Order: sequence, then structure tokens, then C-alpha cells
Amino acid sequence: MKKIGFIGCGNMGGALARAVRSAGFENVILADLDTAKRDALAEDIGAVTADARTVAKECDYIFMGVKPQVLAKAFDGIKAELSENKDVVIVSMAAGVSIEKVKAYSGVDSVIRIMPNMPVSVGSGVVLAASENVTDEKKAEFSEIMSKSGIFDWLDEKLIDGASALSGCGPAFVYMFIEALADGAVACGLPRDKALLYAAGTLEGSAKAMLENGKHPEKLKDEVCSPAGSTIMGVKALEDGGFRSAAMNAVIEAYKRTKELG
Repeated sequence: MKKIGFIGCGNMGGALARAVRSAGFENVILADLDTAKRDALAEDIGAVTADARTVAKECDYIFMGVKPQVLAKAFDGIKAELSENKDVVIVSMAAGVSIEKVKAYSGVDSVIRIMPNMPVSVGSGVVLAASENVTDEKKAEFSEIMSKSGIFDWLDEKLIDGASALSGCGPAFVYMFIEALADGAVACGLPRDKALLYAAGTLEGSAKAMLENGKHPEKLKDEVCSPAGSTIMGVKALEDGGFRSAAMNAVIEAYKRTKELG
């Protein structure tokens, strides 16, 4: 049975570890300098704990959940163990760091670069993946490992940074939109708890409907807007406020910063 290791159990590493366990993979090993955080996550999801060197020595897939700025240093501490683990696949989630850099840092040829987002923790996220020197068999196995994370998609690496500026950073933008919608409803007299519930449910349902019926969002928007009705006046208010431009610029600026981090 495959062993799946995590070095770094922060928000994203923890979310992915939950998704992996939800997919039915039992041999999950967690390592983190913050042992209290590591131990709490392990107890919560039914994983075991170890140090980074043990993970590097024993695991078939190793998720590196450390920040881009410290990735090279993290690999320095486990290079000897990785060199002895001939079939290991490194899974990097460091924003902006290319597969070539991960190979240079780690000394490992088989690398999968992923960009997940936070909703993977509830099985409704997006995980983008690119790979190099990974067999079709291992790619298929990795797809199964990620099967409970939500949308999982293989991409050419050149598209990863742009796509992750949308899906990786996008949840923060969505949360801001939910809060803004709720603020508007509160201004109209709705209690805060109900406003947040309705706003979140509206986004969830709207996205689910689009994914299931395959219609373009412009078409769906038009279906909601009746002539001289309430919705079209709300749409006009968003256009007057530069809503589309602001949303586009948020993704573009996130993309620029991702490239800088790499």
C-alpha cells in the first residue's frame, strides 16, 4: 500500500491531507516543525506523525507544503534520504516555483507540481497539476489520490501560474464578494447571520447550476434579468462600480505576484 507523506501541515497541506484520507488512502504520514499542529491534524484525520527525514525516506508521494521562499532550504535537510528513495514522486505546491527548480532543489526527477485551493478541505476545491518524468501509471494513481478534492485537472506547466491566480487566489475574492453581498442585505434590514447564509448559498447554488447545465454565465445572467426588473438594476450598479474590471485585475495582479514568487 502506498505511503503518502506531507512535509508542512499548514492550511493548504492540512486541507490536502484531509482530501487524501477522504479518498481512502490510509498510510498518510505528517511532518511539521510545529509538532502541536501536526499532532492535532493527525489525530483529527487518522494519520501518523514522523519527522521530515522519515517522510523522505519512506513515502512514495511527498507533498511539500512549505512556502516558496523556504522550499530550497527544506529540501536541503532531506536530500540524502531522497537520494535513497528511488521511486519517490515529489508533489510541490509552491506558488511560482517551476518543476525544473523543484528537481534542482530536491535531486528527484519525478515531480508533480500542483496548485490547489482551500475548498479541497471540503471536497469542492480545484487542484491543477503538471508533471515531468512521472509514468502514466503514477499519474493515474495520483489522480485517484486527489479524487476527493473536487475538480482535478492536468495542465501544461506554462498554464499553471495563470490558472492558479484564478483558482488558488479566487476563494479570497469570492469570500469578499459573499461578505459584500451580505453587507448589502444587512443594510436592507436582514440579520447578519441570515445574510451570510443566503449569500454563501446563492454563490454555491449558482456555481453548481452553471457546472451542471453547461450554460455560459452570460446566458444564465440574462435568464435572471427580467426587463425593467430588480436584477438588471443591480447588474447596472455592479457595472457602474467597475465590478468586471476589478475582478479581472484581481486575477491579473495575483498572476504577476505568483511570477515574482517563482
